Amino acid sequence: MKKYFDFYVSMVKIAIIEQFQYSVATAFYMIGMLVEPIIYLVVWSTIARQMGGSVGGYTAGAFATYYIVWTLVRNMNIVFTPYGWEGRIKYGQLSMMLMKPIHPIHNDVAYLGGMKVVMIAMWVPIAVLLSLFFKPTLEVTWLKVVVFFFAIWGAYLIRTMLLSILGLITFWTTRVSAVFELYFGLELILSGRLVPMSLMPVWVQNVSVYLPFKWTFFFPIQALAGNMSTAELLGGLGMQVVWILIGLVGLNLFWKIAVREYSAVGG
Repeated sequence: MKKYFDFYVSMVKIAIIEQFQYSVATAFYMIGMLVEPIIYLVVWSTIARQMGGSVGGYTAGAFATYYIVWTLVRNMNIVFTPYGWEGRIKYGQLSMMLMKPIHPIHNDVAYLGGMKVVMIAMWVPIAVLLSLFFKPTLEVTWLKVVVFFFAIWGAYLIRTMLLSILGLITFWTTRVSAVFELYFGLELILSGRLVPMSLMPVWVQNVSVYLPFKWTFFFPIQALAGNMSTAELLGGLGMQVVWILIGLVGLNLFWKIAVREYSAVGG
């Protein structure tokens, strides 16, 4: 356990130092990530006003709250994608990683986790600036803040596990784009990324409960921006734990099968 702890501490430090070393690039990256939520926010806020003040129970202020929190949740959900695994195999990078006495997934979790620390720090002033323009209606409690903190990291781990499993498909094929685009399409519809899940058809809401997507976007956002009960907040964290465990088990099983098929492809 000590070697894992030391490894994580070292990788997190490296990631944080690199992000601050290139702070301007990181800042512009964060600003670029604001385009999508601002479009959603302007569109739905306008619709809410034209519909008499609200849509599906969301006022313009509620939409502002949702999409401002969305900006952090979206950044927390940036993980190592199947395209990254594709590159590792295509250019033989995975060969070197397999020689290390630690699973490659630990490198991804630790390094990208360190990046999230910087993203959280940079999100705060951005959230304040957006709040001045869009006037969110946010009621904060300590319970919501604590649950939100764990929920954004839970979402990060769930998405890391799932996309790593998809990435292992590249052990059989050098192109994973079709599968990833299918996953991405389902995620857009079933996660609350496009619109709050409560605005989706009832059947979509019912299906989303049994899939991981909702627990990576909608739940973390609602944990802070919504009015969930204590039972709903704790239940949501419980579902995240379930999906993290499912992802871990699935990744370990799939890895044992996939690594037998590994062969580097010259780039």
